[in-house]
Amino acid sequence: MFARSAQPLLADLLAQFPAVVLLGPRQAGKTTLAFEAKSHHPNAYYLDLELPSAQRQLDDPEAFLQAHRHQLVILDEVQRQPELFAVLRSVIDQRRRDGETAGQYLLLGSASGVLLQQTSESLAGRVAQLELPPLQLREVFAPSTAPTDMNSLWVRGGFPLSFLAADDASSLRWRDMFMATYLDKDIPALGPRIPSTTLRRLWTMLAHNQGELLDASKLAASLAISGQTVARYIDLLCDLMLVRRLPAWSGNVGKRLVRSPKVYVRDSGLVHALLGLQTLDDVLGHPVAGSSWEGFVIEQLLAAAPQAQASFYRTSHGAEAALVLQLRNGQTWVVEVKRSSAPTVSKGFYLAAADVGATRKLLVAPVPEAYPMRDGVEVMNPLAAACLLASTA
Repeated sequence: MFARSAQPLLADLLAQFPAVVLLGPRQAGKTTLAFEAKSHHPNAYYLDLELPSAQRQLDDPEAFLQAHRHQLVILDEVQRQPELFAVLRSVIDQRRRDGETAGQYLLLGSASGVLLQQTSESLAGRVAQLELPPLQLREVFAPSTAPTDMNSLWVRGGFPLSFLAADDASSLRWRDMFMATYLDKDIPALGPRIPSTTLRRLWTMLAHNQGELLDASKLAASLAISGQTVARYIDLLCDLMLVRRLPAWSGNVGKRLVRSPKVYVRDSGLVHALLGLQTLDDVLGHPVAGSSWEGFVIEQLLAAAPQAQASFYRTSHGAEAALVLQLRNGQTWVVEVKRSSAPTVSKGFYLAAADVGATRKLLVAPVPEAYPMRDGVEVMNPLAAACLLASTA
């Protein structure tokens, strides 16, 4: 097991809150992390709600939860039992009156929209939320790792079984099966009646247009569906933490700002699988290479600073930054991403940095060592940038 950066935070949250919701896409490592937490709670009880036998145990949820008082109860894929949340609220409050103020429930889920709505409505003030993305550079590689060695995570993506596959062909096969399971089983189980072929085509189109501005009407015309339907499908993929909408920066600088969000398939390995790219050479020879790398870097940085407010910046006059991070400590970082080993930034990046009042300017590229450029721009590889951000945010 890789040492996940979320592990110490999960332990802290369990020590502070009655319930913790651990969110993440399927196969990202939530259950493994939950069992690590279980090892520190000897009486903990684990229940996988995908199993019919587990679902039968919850025919009377109040009786089940009362039977396991004074234990940490771990409920996996809890979005399958939405009726649980109202009962959880009552049981948590009762356990609080008995002196148990923390470490009562660990709830695992892979549909963020469903869970966040349920917890905000039923468990407000009683629950903490923590997202577990697929494996990140900081969790896999030592800080001294050469950029070329990081390519394996970029090409295969961060899902552990994909990253650890015996070879590139096996890794791609796993990702193909992973996506097929989502399309044929997981999404229909959530309720929406969406043709899997249509959703697969949309997902593939998003991979082809990785990191581009969202043009719902163009996608709708290609799929022969309405723009509203496209937006609903993208909402679903975002809820499943498979796609990210990166909003445009919205401050008031007196300039004409681009308002449409950018859309990224969050895991680079899925981008490459959707496009049939198996090896590093396949990826580097495809037009998506640069935007795939940009999406990969953005995910590394957002995982390192999950509380930061993230956006991109673009004006009609050419000012542009791939990522703007407004940190809780008041700092604003602007980031440009390049795939080149000898990267440069345009005048538009400096204009963007001035417009948003940047306190730090990063250029992230596959360089072996960090070095400074003019006007305070710092050049570094994505692992170094993620480590720096995690230590600052």
